[in-house]
Amino acid sequence: MRETRSMSAQARLEELGIELPTPMTPAGLYRSAVRVGDLVFLSGAGPIRPDGSLVTGKVGGALDLAAGRAAARLVGLQLLAALHAELGSLDQVVRIVKLLGMVNCAPGFNNTPGVIDGCSELFIEVFGEEGRGARSAVGMAELPFDLSVEVEAIVQVRTD
Repeated sequence: MRETRSMSAQARLEELGIELPTPMTPAGLYRSAVRVGDLVFLSGAGPIRPDGSLVTGKVGGALDLAAGRAAARLVGLQLLAALHAELGSLDQVVRIVKLLGMVNCAPGFNNTPGVIDGCSELFIEVFGEEGRGARSAVGMAELPFDLSVEVEAIVQVRTD
């Protein structure tokens, strides 16, 4: 993937033809984003299709790797939307610090890194190498509402 940081994140979204979705509403008593100093902690988000439906089911069962990866990209869009809502502009992002990706896995499916790459690839497309942070990708027996993928993030932002 080519280096994109010379271009602003907002301009890069436009170049890629990406329109951010409406951020999903928290499903409980929590906030989608909390800013502490130069860090923004993004709560876990799920994959929402453009029509508003959720991508559900187990990867390695109802969903294959490609569908899981596409769902993770949709989660990335949700995280970017929540971040944009918190900051007003993605140009305030310094770097992606850490992702925690959780995959709703069918028994025996263990390519969780391949699934979460869908989210990581989006962040690298938008932020360049600053979009490549530390990451965990773990398999789960179940996720809320039978979501196929859930990802949370920690993002460093400008304070000026």
